[in-house]
Amino acid sequence: MIPQSNDLEQQMAMVKQAVQDALQQAKQAGASAAECSMSQSSGIAVGTRMGEVETVEFTQDGALGISVYRDHCKGSASTTDLSPQAIKATVEKACEIARFTSADPYNGLAPAELMAQHYPDLALCYPGDQSPDYAIAQALACERHALAQDPRITNSDGAHYGSHCGFRVYGNSHGFLGGYLQSRHDLSCVVIASQDDKMQRDMSYSVARKTSDLLAPEQVAEEAVTQTLARLGSRKVKTAKVPVIFRADVAGSFWGHLVSAISGGSLYRKASFLLDRLGDKIFPEFLTIHEDPHIVGGLASSPFDAEGVQTQAREIISDGQLQTYLLTSYAARKLDRQVTGHAGGIHNWQISHGDDDLAALCKQMGTGLLVTELMGQGVNLVNGDYSRGAAGFWVENGEIQYPVDEVTIAGNLKDMFANMVAVGNDIDPRHAVKSGSILLAEMKVAGQ
Repeated sequence: MIPQSNDLEQQMAMVKQAVQDALQQAKQAGASAAECSMSQSSGIAVGTRMGEVETVEFTQDGALGISVYRDHCKGSASTTDLSPQAIKATVEKACEIARFTSADPYNGLAPAELMAQHYPDLALCYPGDQSPDYAIAQALACERHALAQDPRITNSDGAHYGSHCGFRVYGNSHGFLGGYLQSRHDLSCVVIASQDDKMQRDMSYSVARKTSDLLAPEQVAEEAVTQTLARLGSRKVKTAKVPVIFRADVAGSFWGHLVSAISGGSLYRKASFLLDRLGDKIFPEFLTIHEDPHIVGGLASSPFDAEGVQTQAREIISDGQLQTYLLTSYAARKLDRQVTGHAGGIHNWQISHGDDDLAALCKQMGTGLLVTELMGQGVNLVNGDYSRGAAGFWVENGEIQYPVDEVTIAGNLKDMFANMVAVGNDIDPRHAVKSGSILLAEMKVAGQ
């Protein structure tokens, strides 16, 4: 059972018509501006545990949302019913809500001249088999293979297979109306290993636009088993200040703090340690971050953002200097700056890197902590203070010695950014941020 692109195109065309109708209704109701959007997704998700099917879920999600503006007052409402009567009632409700909201001079649409009037087809939709038989077979094959790999694998938190296809449509009273199809498929497995009456848990996953780009169930299973077994015999370490490596699969969390710190909401609330740092050197000169929203088939590609603004390639960091903030139209007006096309998130960040792989980074580090898991949310974006639970491996003389857990790593993001030593070439392709492992000069590791 594979969804057909033609069917999705027809459904998207119907939604586009509903968006046009809603915008026309808003104009007739006296709104000075309006915007309307709908994201729809349908698919299947299967969960297994201990080699048995635990859940099978079919989803069909999507609601049409309308926002109207009148004298800088905003009202929003949504509906899953796309009949003319329901759309009219939804627009009327949004207009009624606008009557009771406070005026905000920064409310409104993104500038008309920034709309994506001509945008590329980024080939983001590759429908996959969504039959229960296929989905169940993928999840079971993954988990059963994992459970058969080693007698120390004694339990499982399950495997998951998901396949979803849909589309996104956005229109506003500037006359912009756009939409594109998209898909996402994923497979994951979580296993538990036991040794000497102690247990460890780890996982692996694969995600892609195309099912053919997913790792085979056996590969996902073997990676989950390898990572879980490697954590057996974990110890604590003595508290010390040492170099730290964030392995590539957790580096996305590290870069996520940069995203938050340079996003408009944090900036206009004056809740970011990078406020008024545009143009400043915040990383070493070797670091560049390039954003490319138009990678064909990219996991974080998008021809336009959530406000219809044309996305474009840009430098986020160049030679260590901060080149841009990430601003929606509201944030841009609050900060008296230009909209950047980041309503809804970032698009395919490419982190510059050197020639060293993870093993070479460990040799460069000498003695320190290789972080493979982060826990908790102990990050203060106002001043940059950083403190999170972590697990990973202790490294001495450039070689991994033993697994480590129940430690806390602490520092300040300003220092962590400025004192970055290297980025490896072991890029994890599963994230919106394409980054290798990150070597930092020093952090406090709190253990025993």
